[in-house]
Amino acid sequence: MTNEMPAPIAAYVAANTRLDADGMQASFAQNAVVRDDRGTHVGHDEIGAWIRSATIASRAVFTPEAWREQDGSIVVDGQTTGDFPGSPIRFTFRFMLKGEAIAKLEIA
Repeated sequence: MTNEMPAPIAAYVAANTRLDADGMQASFAQNAVVRDDRGTHVGHDEIGAWIRSATIASRAVFTPEAWREQDGSIVVDGQTTGDFPGSPIRFTFRFMLKGEAIAKLEIA
């Protein structure tokens, strides 16, 4: 399924599957923004720290099940499993792209 998604999102998901923090971070634009329940993370340094603390530390792997374009975003629904309370948990990832990079990611 990741092959069907836009390239930056497919690369992010593939890197997440490998728990490759650098690969995940490389999918983002330099001034990208990530919003999740822990707050807002702006720019490569903050996003890299967020990836390492929120994803790598808990071995959280997101498995996309469906995606669609909606209001200028790519919305991806799926399940995240890992070493954290309540695993697995369903999430919706809303990506906004700029060129060949992720400019914004909101996780709900």
